[in-house]
Amino acid sequence: MRLGIHRRIQLGALAAVVAAGASAWLPAGAALAQQQPRALPAFAVDASWPKVPDKYKLGDVSSIAIDAQDNAYVLHRPRTLKPEVAASAAPPVVVFDSNGNFIKAWGGPGSGYEWIEREHGIHIDHRGFAWIGGNQCPTSGTAGLKLVADDQLLKFSLDGKFVLQIGKSNQSKGDGDTANVHRAADAWVRASEVFVADGYGNHRVIVFDADTGAFKRTWGAFGKPPGGKDNCAVSRLTEYAPGDGLPDFNVAHSIRVSNDGTVYLADRENRRVQMFTADGKFVKQLRRTETPFAANLAFSPDPEQQFLYVGGGKAIGIVDRKTLEFLGSVQVPGQLGGGHHIATDSKGNLYIAQTGAGMQRLTFQGMSNAAMR
Repeated sequence: MRLGIHRRIQLGALAAVVAAGASAWLPAGAALAQQQPRALPAFAVDASWPKVPDKYKLGDVSSIAIDAQDNAYVLHRPRTLKPEVAASAAPPVVVFDSNGNFIKAWGGPGSGYEWIEREHGIHIDHRGFAWIGGNQCPTSGTAGLKLVADDQLLKFSLDGKFVLQIGKSNQSKGDGDTANVHRAADAWVRASEVFVADGYGNHRVIVFDADTGAFKRTWGAFGKPPGGKDNCAVSRLTEYAPGDGLPDFNVAHSIRVSNDGTVYLADRENRRVQMFTADGKFVKQLRRTETPFAANLAFSPDPEQQFLYVGGGKAIGIVDRKTLEFLGSVQVPGQLGGGHHIATDSKGNLYIAQTGAGMQRLTFQGMSNAAMR
């Protein structure tokens, strides 16, 4: 079977591979390792996705999450719309089916919880709940937003019913606070735990019980205790010293936990991805400082999750998930860029949320030796 798939790819019959769905993903192993050059996923822009209803306008698209049915949950910032179209703003969460058709929209202020001021990240967990965080800073001066910090993480049903709030708005006491987050960028649920990239105000991974919100554990860069300066403005680096880089996270921006329990953290401004055990023990890192790197993360959908996608700048890097070897890049004609946040569905398609530039789906075209190196 492996040889047959290899022959079809070598003959260029990518359409047949795509039709096979998940079976198109080559297993990681000796056969793949011996292939020169290694076959990588190929993509093309889907110009028809999505179909936004005429009655709605979307602000900056910050994040996209995919549920078990391959529906896309788009998180956008309604308050970034210009005043002349603000009345047509869609609710913050807009849902499309796998064909890009509009299903529903929900979110925003409600009873029993504190809605975030600046929508940042959304994650759909394996139990069918949506997790949403924000990164508003009280001294940002952003017009139309309250002068508070988004120090809470919210959990909803996929119909928008409130379930749980972890932390409270404007209550963070810093990296040592185990009750509140501080401008959390992203979250990911594995088993009964929610792992949070608590990265705009704080500089850590923090883990809570996904049912009760009880604190479990936390760590910073290299698995050490978290630390760093709380800046409202992002601390952009202009020089990158050789070696491992700075001792603390500088915008822990995206987090993913693989099926085998390995934690991956995109440390955006340090341009590195760090790998940890589920208990926070540092394993290794991939650092690429020559171009913007490590804004976001996503897994390939094969059972072994052999590829880790790492977006930044104009491209999305393709990385071997287990070794952190950089293999190539996704940068196809018409692509919006490397994304603010990215996601994948069960067919291997890539979804890009590009804030001010909009959103996009890249359709998986099969495995190819022609991916950019």
